[in-house]
Amino acid sequence: MYLPPHFAVTDPEALHQLMQAHPLGALITCGEGGLDANHLPFEFDGEQGAHGVLRAHVARNNPLWQEVKDGDEVLVIFRAAEGYISPSWYPGKQVHHQQVPTWNYAVVHAHGRIRVRDDARFVRRLLATLTRTHEAGESIPWKMADAPRDYLETMVQAVVGIEIEIERLVGKFKLGQNKEAADRLGAANALQERGQSALAGAMLNPPPSQT
Repeated sequence: MYLPPHFAVTDPEALHQLMQAHPLGALITCGEGGLDANHLPFEFDGEQGAHGVLRAHVARNNPLWQEVKDGDEVLVIFRAAEGYISPSWYPGKQVHHQQVPTWNYAVVHAHGRIRVRDDARFVRRLLATLTRTHEAGESIPWKMADAPRDYLETMVQAVVGIEIEIERLVGKFKLGQNKEAADRLGAANALQERGQSALAGAMLNPPPSQT
């Protein structure tokens, strides 16, 4: 990934926050059939390994878990808010006209090694964790015990777990840090008016970059 220093974020906390706030990651693998991508909700465990561990599950019918080998290098891409930026939103454009359209976004690339976990106990624990996390905001959270035991066991057997030990995290937060403060504010205000408050807020409060 092309990564100018002013867009590079290395603070682990900022990277972890993005991954946890946007857990649907694109898992990129390269097996005998070539490159493949699967979009999976991940659990991030920052207490395991040097850089954390990602856990997810795939359908047993998904060939992914049979095509990869334990220890294969993989990439998981997490993406936060993104959007088009018009040069007309920059006050500076009215002065010198030296502005062009761009696209702002924030992403984290998690590089690591995959391991297949065809283990019902692992899958149950993972599903319980994901359920608790994503049901927490519901007035009456659904829990696994709500489902009939035989039905739940059938569902557990229909999926296979995967675990990725993260070896490297790369963060790119392209949020207008290379622009004058007034231009960044103008673009953020325009986004806010168009209902893109998440991207607008990120532009106004980007995490520290390498420069």
